[in-house]
Amino acid sequence: MGKPIIELHNIVKYYGDNCVVDGINLDIYENEFVTLLGPSGCGKTTTLRMIGGFEYPTSGEIIVNGKIINDLPAYARPINTVFQRYALFPHLNVFDNVAFGLVNRGRKFLIDFYGGIEKVKADCVENKIRMGVDEEKATKVTYFDIRRTLKAKVKESVLEALKMVNLEGFEQRKIDKISGGQMQRVAIARAIVLKPKILLLDEPLSALDLKLRQNMQYELKEMQRNLGITFIFVTHDQEEAMVMSDRIVVMKDGIIQQLGSPRDIYNEPVNRYVANFIGESNIISGIYLRQNVVKFLGTEWDVLGYEFDEGEDVDVVIRPEDWDVVPLDQAKVSGRVISSIFKGVHFELIVDIEGVEYVVHTYEDVKTDDIVGLKIDPYEICLMKIDGSPKKLVEVEQKEDKSKAKKNDANSPLENTARGFIVEE
Repeated sequence: MGKPIIELHNIVKYYGDNCVVDGINLDIYENEFVTLLGPSGCGKTTTLRMIGGFEYPTSGEIIVNGKIINDLPAYARPINTVFQRYALFPHLNVFDNVAFGLVNRGRKFLIDFYGGIEKVKADCVENKIRMGVDEEKATKVTYFDIRRTLKAKVKESVLEALKMVNLEGFEQRKIDKISGGQMQRVAIARAIVLKPKILLLDEPLSALDLKLRQNMQYELKEMQRNLGITFIFVTHDQEEAMVMSDRIVVMKDGIIQQLGSPRDIYNEPVNRYVANFIGESNIISGIYLRQNVVKFLGTEWDVLGYEFDEGEDVDVVIRPEDWDVVPLDQAKVSGRVISSIFKGVHFELIVDIEGVEYVVHTYEDVKTDDIVGLKIDPYEICLMKIDGSPKKLVEVEQKEDKSKAKKNDANSPLENTARGFIVEE
């Protein structure tokens, strides 16, 4: 993946006696969309604020482009932030909100931002010649020529940023006259107009309604691709993380529980916390009998892609969509349906198997109190070590499953996940 643009080395953060970030190590690469995911109080926002310079670590190093920036103030970092509440100025219109970060940093900053004094002077000459000024006179650049050129460049930058967030024509709108989704785009435009290498987003979609939030998820991901900026996104919403991220960092109590692609984390959770936090899971105690055979629910099952000690106790993870409802004579186990709820794409069943309730998703119209047969394909069974330590995965041939293909026709991001295996290096 190349050299990381951000490196966090053993980052620890205390508030008084309370440790909110506990020894985090994380590398983030250029043009990557990384999401810090976890419940309130897990340390994700504090980690983001330390990267942005709004908090300072108690110990450890924050490195950006090879330089330690622990003591560098927020304004001096090549990083911009979109806050949860947007922090827009209600007395300014859309244009002035977006331009604020440029025009309030002073003339020297603008000259450097637009290529240095010689570049700005050359642009002044070019503009004067274009306006019909004699070439000899045009080469005499005054203070006011530079001022006009910088003002024109700021306008060009603001309009370009508004175009990127689909807000062309909104320049003169007051902030209180636009919708929540438009406010969010203004906040993003204000951040990207400064052309940062890194953009931090602190739960910027939480104030939006469901439909708008879903639309903005796809727009943000597309925007990140087009801009080529590294996005670090904080959320407690697993669906947001699954839809947008290249990699997800799952956090709990200030510690990284698992780091990987959405597919890796969904299909191969490392512990019960991750399995329960990402999507729905049925977690069952089992025993790894021998190579490719595990026993749970009183039955032996074929399994692929794992290497445990023979006789080792394991946690078995079955996603609701991975159960297959089959005739009883083809079933490995059977149970009584306690409830059946139509969810639009599928039926959600609660099935009692030996006194324990399990969640099953099916496309079949199954009624309450029906006895159903269940089986699971070997490559749909996920195994975890009970203590949450890393498991050894072995490479297996990828198989295509017809029932999975049907599920992938659904638009639910948590159902559009095909089973895959990873080889530990």
